[in-house]
Amino acid sequence: MPNIFLKRVYEPYEEMDGCRILIDRLWPRGISKEAARLSYWFKEIAPSNELRKWFCHKPELFEEFKVKYLDEIRTDEQKREYIRQIFEIASSERVTLLYGAKDPIYNHAQVLMDELTGLMEVDL
Repeated sequence: MPNIFLKRVYEPYEEMDGCRILIDRLWPRGISKEAARLSYWFKEIAPSNELRKWFCHKPELFEEFKVKYLDEIRTDEQKREYIRQIFEIASSERVTLLYGAKDPIYNHAQVLMDELTGLMEVDL
């Protein structure tokens, strides 16, 4: 099973992070490119601007947000291609998906990680 993990971009870089991929559409405030130490920035895997603005990190909207974001992930070919790339990289090294949201539960990174985990289980 590929090694894919989540981490806030504001947490310090660690050697064990492996390939660091930012999965936010917008650059995180207050983080320099040097501090981020990114391998890639897959901004298009993030929710659409419309969905991001609608959700606005409100926990009461999370379940509906999750359904809408999963629909985007499953139907948008560019997002599907990024998922393929994540799995390809993870087949040979650890991947750390980075996000900027303050809430570690009610955010798009958690939805994406759940989807990746589900896809990994299907492929086993």
